[in-house]
Amino acid sequence: MIYKLKEKIKNGYLINKEEAKSLLTYDLKTLAACADELRKYFLGNKFDLCSIVNGKSGKCSEDCKFCAQSSFHKTNTEVYPLLDTQDLIKDAKYHKDKQVRRYSIVTSGRKLSDKEIDKVCESFEEIIDKVGVETCASHGLLGEEALTKLVKSGVRRYHNNLETSRNYFDKICTTHTYDEKIETIKAAQKAGLIVCSGGIMGLGESEEDRIDMAFELRELNVKSIPLNLLNYIEGTAIERKNPITEEDFLKMVAIYRFINPTAEIRLAGGRNLLSEYGKKAFYGGANATITGDMLTTCGNQIDDDVKMITELGYEI
Repeated sequence: MIYKLKEKIKNGYLINKEEAKSLLTYDLKTLAACADELRKYFLGNKFDLCSIVNGKSGKCSEDCKFCAQSSFHKTNTEVYPLLDTQDLIKDAKYHKDKQVRRYSIVTSGRKLSDKEIDKVCESFEEIIDKVGVETCASHGLLGEEALTKLVKSGVRRYHNNLETSRNYFDKICTTHTYDEKIETIKAAQKAGLIVCSGGIMGLGESEEDRIDMAFELRELNVKSIPLNLLNYIEGTAIERKNPITEEDFLKMVAIYRFINPTAEIRLAGGRNLLSEYGKKAFYGGANATITGDMLTTCGNQIDDDVKMITELGYEI
């Protein structure tokens, strides 16, 4: 069945939920090989490498149970306001010099204020002009006016994770809703931005929740899907229940490729919990990653990622 399904997808077929769930019965080796074939068929050997900077840290008003930056939690996360433009330019240049072609500024909080939006737009303009990288923004639940300002500043991509399925969302966050996230994604697309949206696995959700999120992302026509593996941080409210194994995570990466065959499937947070920083995922459906450090946790070294990706036959 899996081979027939793979060929149907190549011919434009979109699989349904029951077919996606049936993929869980296959062993990882078979599933990964088929997912990798789909990746090559639709996207070739192009690999998307991006980096993020924690542009504003801590004191977030939202109660996301997994997040070290939430004001509801007692963690050792550093707290600081929006970074200065010159610091951001220096950091963006460092990443570009190491072959990272997309630079994202991520900020804590429900959303940036109007004053902060104007400031970050100035930073984006300077980064694009002086460094020459593609840019991505992640500034919370913005409305169309603020998103349009980002577009005018030169930003081409907006990040806003769904985090999990609609069914499970209120188990991890109560200060904003799933629909508010979807409204932000649609507003970003209306403003002309490409959307990057995915979620975290290992929050206590079921396999069905993980698959449901993949279909929601397909429905929203999301073209960059970051997949995180929960990296538990002491002091957060998340319970360490129903953990996801590395094999189960890798199988889900492959299933996401079956559901979203033309999207960038991107490894994100938690890569340091995987053997060889998730190398197996890159010949099992994934074709993108965030490199370097994450927001409040360590990632992989950029030079090591570039070496690994090149040795796998990808073109960055």
